[in-house]
Amino acid sequence: MKSKAFNPSDIESAKELWRSVGGARELKVHRDTREDILQAATRVFAKHGFEGATLQKISKAAKSVDRMIYYYFRSKEGLFIAVLERMYVQMNHAESLIELSSDKPEQALSEVIEFVMRYYREHPEFITLLNTENLHQGRHIVKSLHAAKYSSPAVNVIKNILKRGQQMGLFRSQVRALDVYLLIVSTNYFYVSNRFTLSAFLGRDLQASKEVSRWRKFVTQTVLSTVRIE
Repeated sequence: MKSKAFNPSDIESAKELWRSVGGARELKVHRDTREDILQAATRVFAKHGFEGATLQKISKAAKSVDRMIYYYFRSKEGLFIAVLERMYVQMNHAESLIELSSDKPEQALSEVIEFVMRYYREHPEFITLLNTENLHQGRHIVKSLHAAKYSSPAVNVIKNILKRGQQMGLFRSQVRALDVYLLIVSTNYFYVSNRFTLSAFLGRDLQASKEVSRWRKFVTQTVLSTVRIE
């Protein structure tokens, strides 16, 4: 068998391949490091609030160093904004995965309500961090370049459901998707975010499955009675 003749271009090809592989590995390291910091920051901000969370606590939780936070996010505020943005992206992604009954508008709305309630309960850090940002009167998230687009997927989902219901003669034409969206998120958000104090004041465990199910049914009835043609 003849050996392949040496070709100088083979060396350059090998170098290019090595640079390509090395670049991909470096990119993955950067992505992993950034994600580790975001995950750690979510936990620390949720536990200590914006004021109580320090870069030292976050970098320690991420098993990183402070300078990496500055490298990726420039400041503690930049990191906090990124955490809030990431939470909305994750919720929108989870929402995109639910399969709605497109031919049954009432059931589809019920499924949206169930999703919102379940998501809030399964992600208490989402509620905690939004409460923190509201205490600061939204002064951080308003600086986000992406905040305005995060509510649109949910509103559009509801808009399509209402449109289908109106075409079928089930829903009123005057109802705005934005109003229905606010009704759904506000009733579920209030219940979950105030579950501890309300449980104490009302003398009943609002986290119990029975109570949660009852509230979800009540919200569903309220929303449907709002949109239905009487």
